[in-house]
Amino acid sequence: MPPCVTVLIIGAGCRGKHYSYFAVHFPNRMKVVGVADPRAFARNDLQKIHSIDKKNVFNDWKVATERERFADAVIIATPDRLHKAPAIAFANKGYHILLEKPMAVTPEDCKEIVSVCTANNVMLAVCHVLRYYPASLKIKELLDAGAIGDICHIQHLEPVGFWHFAHSFVRGNWRNEAESTFSLLAKSCHDIDLINFWMGDKRCLKVSSFGSLSHFTNEHKPKGAASRCLDCSVEQTCPYSAKKIYLQRAEKGYFNWPVSVVCNSGVCDIEAVTEALRSGPYGRCVYECDNDVVSNQVVNMEFEGGATAAFTMMAFTERLGTRKTTIYGTKVNEWVIATLFTITSYWAQSCS
Repeated sequence: MPPCVTVLIIGAGCRGKHYSYFAVHFPNRMKVVGVADPRAFARNDLQKIHSIDKKNVFNDWKVATERERFADAVIIATPDRLHKAPAIAFANKGYHILLEKPMAVTPEDCKEIVSVCTANNVMLAVCHVLRYYPASLKIKELLDAGAIGDICHIQHLEPVGFWHFAHSFVRGNWRNEAESTFSLLAKSCHDIDLINFWMGDKRCLKVSSFGSLSHFTNEHKPKGAASRCLDCSVEQTCPYSAKKIYLQRAEKGYFNWPVSVVCNSGVCDIEAVTEALRSGPYGRCVYECDNDVVSNQVVNMEFEGGATAAFTMMAFTERLGTRKTTIYGTKVNEWVIATLFTITSYWAQSCS
């Protein structure tokens, strides 16, 4: 067995908490020994789950960097625009780093993170988790084995899901590019990474991309709609109703994501969800938000040797995350067709 890795969690939100559960399921492989988050309820929650010594619980990650290194690695799951500073600081202290995607929001920041990690001889891994998904790995295995010959074209679709897009990119933390980043980077860097992963050592030479913000604008607001769903006379006919997305789930006893995100106080019950929708960002009409990120985008790529790829991100889909991939190669036979059909089906079912 490999040695147990001790880690410090920087950012105890959904992703930080989720990654920390590896220590719960595999206690011989990882132990959480510290947490930093400005929100008391979030850091106290992780402290309780992992029995973290109170001296290693911080309301500011900068305080942790003032001490001698007390863990093998850090998991950095801060908001997108707040990745660079802690990554550089902890690399300079000798911590290995698991960094939530995207690495950073500018090429310059990405290069600086890599440079500092290299200079300090620390490992840096970015959480492009779909690379390790069974269907992704099986596709890569078949491509590398030459099952379809040379790749001619990859067609890849990410259906975000209509209510998921409204939750994260209209009402939520990734709605505004100045506060976070553009939606393709925030949501679909997984998918662009996958395309490059499957292409192997072929470099991308050319890119064209088009996108727009559709529907989630004031001119599409239904007649008679209110500024908040709890006060809205047409809410029952609106697919983006916050009462449908959050309150109805809570009334059925479901308080996990996305309901858990709405209650940003540590208390999540019917009363808390109702009050959050009455006064917080997730109760706003989707046609009256300060969102500016695109809701649909296409990316066309040309690689060395002439292979191409076309990626589509689409908000307006019924199902969430059921990605669809079609790969065309120069070698075709009945076995290949049957195998790739099986892989595509598994990909869709497992991501739903």
